[in-house]
Amino acid sequence: MKKIVLALGLFSAAVLGHAADPLNGTLWKTIDDETKQPKALVKFTEQKNGTLTATIQTILVASEANACTQCEGPYKNKSLKGVTIVQNLKNVGGTSYDNGTIMDPKNGKTYKLKGELAGNKLNLRGYIGISALGRNQTWIRAN
Repeated sequence: MKKIVLALGLFSAAVLGHAADPLNGTLWKTIDDETKQPKALVKFTEQKNGTLTATIQTILVASEANACTQCEGPYKNKSLKGVTIVQNLKNVGGTSYDNGTIMDPKNGKTYKLKGELAGNKLNLRGYIGISALGRNQTWIRAN
């Protein structure tokens, strides 16, 4: 009986140690900085190395569905649907995230990214060089 309890305890600890990130599989509404209106639905996926990516699932502003004219690589001149805009975001403890990058489809530029999960809001900061030189965005949980 002791061996069974010990085995179950070790198994439970192993499962908890490899639990998925709280952002994994969640869907978020991106909010335009200027208009404060929802622009797209973005889904986070945890990669094998433990980092997160976020891919545009749905475009909420019809006039921007094919707006990736400034994107580089395989997304250039394609629909924004399916574009991975967040890469390598890593949970650095609790609800804090850092070391990621975010691509702005409007200009095709990539910025460093960090963020904080606060209930149904994801507060993100994209920046160049140091965090003080950047801008904030708040995404709202859609699911």
